[in-house]
Amino acid sequence: MSRLLTAVRRGRVLTVTGPFREPRSLLVREIARRLASNFYDGVAVVDPDHAFGVRDLTAALGCVPGMPFLPCGTANAASWLAERDMLLVLDGSDRLTPAALDWLRDLLRRAPGLRLLAAGRHPLAFEEERVHRL
Repeated sequence: MSRLLTAVRRGRVLTVTGPFREPRSLLVREIARRLASNFYDGVAVVDPDHAFGVRDLTAALGCVPGMPFLPCGTANAASWLAERDMLLVLDGSDRLTPAALDWLRDLLRRAPGLRLLAAGRHPLAFEEERVHRL
């Protein structure tokens, strides 16, 4: 666990992979719980329940409990998120569309304070991504 906590603190993207959803989900949520106080703007957990596009992703972020108001529109949301110091947890990253993954790649380039923690069957294939296989 300490290796994973360090990987999130020092890196930009950590993906937990494995064949079973529940262990992946429990692990990333525990990591997020333990690291929540390390991020000024906290932790946002998004759990895609179907194929998630960019609009679905920004809408889900706007509905995260405790998340300040997220501006409408994907460009405005990206600008707003680019100024945050936060951990974004994607519990079910396999459901993100290619367009949503491209949007997240661009967002990571623009948002120095954003960290991404994902759980899915496969890595996201992002630059600087660290992968932990269960």
